Amino acid sequence: MPVGRFLGALSAATPEPGGGSAAALAVTLAAGLSVMTARLSGRHLPAAEGMAARAGLLRDRAAPLAQADAEAYGVVLAALRAPGRPGAAAALSAACDVPMEVAEIGAEVAAVAAAVAAGGNPNVRGDAIAAALLAAAGARAAAALVRINLTGAEGDGRPARATQLAAEAARLAAEAEAC
Repeated sequence: MPVGRFLGALSAATPEPGGGSAAALAVTLAAGLSVMTARLSGRHLPAAEGMAARAGLLRDRAAPLAQADAEAYGVVLAALRAPGRPGAAAALSAACDVPMEVAEIGAEVAAVAAAVAAGGNPNVRGDAIAAALLAAAGARAAAALVRINLTGAEGDGRPARATQLAAEAARLAAEAEAC
């Protein structure tokens, strides 16, 4: 979906796409910036080519997650609207798969961006920092959604794992800014 159309859908008075889709888009944008900054850092950073390739793979994994999140949340909404709400807990649990992946990718992208910010081309350092911050924001938003959707789900380790991933992404973004 073109960005303008996505923004229109995001702004509409409908519950999806929503925060999960926005988090996925933030991480996708961060990965794209990481690809660009790594590619422009070849003379400064010996591992730049590999970092660019890694960020490209992460971008390609993250890109479809905005749509996937909207679809998963659509299933949740249908379950919540059903009489007696059968399947609502299962739908909420399944809907956490996408934001979990967003948080995981966000932490990985933040690591690439922080490494480029620290040792890459100083002319694109600001872009690498922006990438780290976007990745951290996407991971944090995704972690919040996991925690919210799994409120009361005893024994599910995903909220703690998502929180850990978001904290790691935030730490890496702070390191990128401090370089």
